[in-house]
Amino acid sequence: MEYIEVTGGQVLSGCIRPAAAKNSVLPLLAATLLCGEPCTLLAVPRLRDVDTSLALLKAVGADAKREGENILTRPTASVTGTVPPELAGAMRGSVFYLAPLLTRAGRAELALPGGCRLGPRPIDIHLAGLTAMGAQAELRQDRVILRCHGVLRGTEFALRLPSVGATLTLMMAACCAAGTTVLRGAACEPEIADTAAFLNACGARIAGAGTSTLRIRGTGGDLLGGCCHTVLPDRIAASTYAAATAIAGGRVTVEGCPPRYLAAFLDFLGAAGCSVVRGSGRFTVSRCPARPLKGGQDLVASAYPGLATDAAPLAAAVLLGADGPSRIYDGLFQNRFACAAGFAALGAGAQAEGRLLRLAGGAELHGGTVTAPDLRGGAALVLAGLGAKGTVRVADAGHIRRGYAHLAQDLAGLGAQCRSLTEDASEE
Repeated sequence: MEYIEVTGGQVLSGCIRPAAAKNSVLPLLAATLLCGEPCTLLAVPRLRDVDTSLALLKAVGADAKREGENILTRPTASVTGTVPPELAGAMRGSVFYLAPLLTRAGRAELALPGGCRLGPRPIDIHLAGLTAMGAQAELRQDRVILRCHGVLRGTEFALRLPSVGATLTLMMAACCAAGTTVLRGAACEPEIADTAAFLNACGARIAGAGTSTLRIRGTGGDLLGGCCHTVLPDRIAASTYAAATAIAGGRVTVEGCPPRYLAAFLDFLGAAGCSVVRGSGRFTVSRCPARPLKGGQDLVASAYPGLATDAAPLAAAVLLGADGPSRIYDGLFQNRFACAAGFAALGAGAQAEGRLLRLAGGAELHGGTVTAPDLRGGAALVLAGLGAKGTVRVADAGHIRRGYAHLAQDLAGLGAQCRSLTEDASEE
């Protein structure tokens, strides 16, 4: 078992640059199946979900490999439409392969996507949109099967809510369809605009990415070309470094990440008593450790440009020791705050009531061993350790490696007393 061990009391300082965004890399890797020419994604972090994606691509017959820090894909004559269940079940991002496999193989079959245990995450919007484009969908107890005879056709489709996954799925499906597709009520996250920029560089014709209405002119069945693409920076990692500074105190500059990508989170930190200075492609967060953070926050995780659901547990970690009670509500994931039990074990007043997390504030956190329940909840427990008196050990840290290649090393580079360990307690 992997652990991350952190001892509180260290003020942070320095500069850090987030890696490429996992939430862009995963759909981009799936999108390379639509390309008939080589593609290169530059400086892709070595995350567990990325490794799973590479294994999935190879399993369906694609040619994908790492070359140094980059990932190179080359077209193959054919691919299979069946995703091995152990790969589909390993991460939520496997859903991004529905549209590319349906386009390439005329069939897509995969076990219902897995990943973090955040509660029910239906794919009904994906299936409704693909069906409107001519696919036949069969949803069984443990898997979904899609078939298409011929080329998908363009359509006008309104999403019942701005689902990031469904927007990406339908955008990819429309690129090689016959005719024009108009998606209304689409998600506006930066990762969608990043995927659209990649597809357009490969020859797709997507307009409106980053707005609620997308218009895509399909190729009529022809594959796209290829390109070399620099993935946008990870705004959730940037939020993590900002939250760490708020908890530990100090001054940290996050470079290479436009502050507009996480404006809602930076607004929250400002309201909580941090100094936030925004520049062009960078921002600086600072807090005097002798000055307590401000509680009384009432936060709601929502679609972009609101507070990101992935950042909600990070915000919770910031508010544990604040000078008053706060609440955070996440309307997207039922079990987003499974980390509440770990917070409580460290001495915080934290109680999850379904989608609502109540924080008493004023916590004097102590050391102890807690378990990472999922990716972002695990990162939040590590951050909580920065404000603890004593040493916090976060078990099951493999969850955290799904989205952070070197979280302990990153925090240590800013001055934290933090390290990664294996089960036999030997330092990695």
